[in-house]
Amino acid sequence: MRIPIKLPRRLNRSWSVDILLMLLLAGVSCFMALPLVFTISNAFKPIDEIFTFPPKLLVRNPSLKNFKDLLGIFSDSWVPFSRYVFNTFFIAIVGTVGHVILASAAAYPLAKLKFPGKRVLFTLVVMSLMFTAYVTQVPNYMIISMLGLINTYWAILLPAFGMTLGLYLMKQFMEQIPDALLEAAKIDGANEYQIYWRIVMPIVKPAWLTLIIFSLQSLWTNGSVTSHKYIYSEQLKTVDYVFGQIASGGLARTGPVAAVTLLMMLVPITVFIITQSNIIQTMSTSGLKE
Repeated sequence: MRIPIKLPRRLNRSWSVDILLMLLLAGVSCFMALPLVFTISNAFKPIDEIFTFPPKLLVRNPSLKNFKDLLGIFSDSWVPFSRYVFNTFFIAIVGTVGHVILASAAAYPLAKLKFPGKRVLFTLVVMSLMFTAYVTQVPNYMIISMLGLINTYWAILLPAFGMTLGLYLMKQFMEQIPDALLEAAKIDGANEYQIYWRIVMPIVKPAWLTLIIFSLQSLWTNGSVTSHKYIYSEQLKTVDYVFGQIASGGLARTGPVAAVTLLMMLVPITVFIITQSNIIQTMSTSGLKE
């Protein structure tokens, strides 16, 4: 007796349904873009337009006065603004590169090698994701203080290197690489380091590019949240901490604060635009399968 095979049903959508879906997506995207448009517009608004009620979405009389006032505030500081910029870029770049390398290097054995305690280690990694940074602030400070790293770059870089989110993301993505591919590389004489660097890392490129976005965004906005707890020297503080001090100036600095908000958004948005296709691939694909 011949068993009938059921083929998957193909979805046929009419052009009218496609148009409705496009209109729906366009409406949602415009709604989600409103905060970004409003922030950009506010940065170029004169002070009278900023305080207009109800607030206007778009600027009517564009002006660079907010940015000029911001430069005037920085000119009165005894620490050059370029020093704050250097600190921010140094922490963001070094912290991101170190986190990606360490997270991927630790994820490879957890994903593809067999050793005692592997499941226990990964369970601890998953459990650590349940605790926010506010919960671990006191233990982190005690450890950094005992290591003598207070008031140094390492007070921010060391916790950034050890963030477990990157380890979890890279491990889950590496697990989907076919074992046959790695075994073929071993037969050809490649060692574990060569397999990790020349085979695994290029395959999981979308994953570590996504991790770069998460890590860079976290470190770029780290100044006012974390650095003032570990760094007391004014010459080691970051741009975000200085911008936070400007924002605390009250209504008189509403214009410069609008300019500050735009400037702080530029770097994460620029990096996201450059790596957008790879991030979408990470979210939409399940990786390679045997």
